[in-house]
Amino acid sequence: MTEEEITLTMAPGLMKAYAPDEMEETPDPRRRRKNQDDPIAALRKWEPRTRLGAAVMAGQIITYEAAIASGLPIREVQIVDALIPDLEDEVISVNMVQRMTDSGRRVRFNVMACVGNRDGYVGLGMAKAKEVATAIRKAITAAKLNLIAVQRGNGSWESSPGPGKTVPFKVNGRAASTRVTLMPAAKGKGLVIGETGKRVLELAGVEDVLSRTKGQTRTTINYAAATFNALQNINTTRISNTQRETLYIHKGRKFE
Repeated sequence: MTEEEITLTMAPGLMKAYAPDEMEETPDPRRRRKNQDDPIAALRKWEPRTRLGAAVMAGQIITYEAAIASGLPIREVQIVDALIPDLEDEVISVNMVQRMTDSGRRVRFNVMACVGNRDGYVGLGMAKAKEVATAIRKAITAAKLNLIAVQRGNGSWESSPGPGKTVPFKVNGRAASTRVTLMPAAKGKGLVIGETGKRVLELAGVEDVLSRTKGQTRTTINYAAATFNALQNINTTRISNTQRETLYIHKGRKFE
């Protein structure tokens, strides 16, 4: 198969998987977990087990937007790696959980991780395991399977007309006792939010936002989950076509 045929019939992640020489010449120095399995290398051994996975492997679906439009559930993490290979991951929280049993004290680790492409897609996931490395891998997998498309726009009255990378309107999110309110901000304002919420919004591709919080914001897990819930609530809000054009709302990646 020629390089041009591969480009036309394969997902971006599969293209990288079947062109390993170029990837080995420029390794990513920012990678923190060197011993973690490389998702691109795992795609070379991938054998799809679902209808959607078979369609991606066959080249019938080559974008994540098309996978969502198909209506088929995404149950294999390799599907996400093949369609959006440039996802970045970040560990939000690592907690040690202890439990007393008849045989003694049982120690496990609870990890929350966030993934995103910094351009309209973000996911949040949690997992537990006996070892930290295993819990991190499981949390990243859960976050990829929980990936959502973020609607961005320009809803601030301080901004001049044109596309923006802020939330299109005021939206609320909650997790347990934590409440997070995201509000549109003018271009160049930055992320006016706590450090935990900022990490989630950065991976989502939101560059400007104002916020207000209530509750126990020192609880890192609830703070991140409330911010993610606010981004989810944008998708559940009814928006007319006129409002969509006025606020320059676009969902997911911004194609030039």
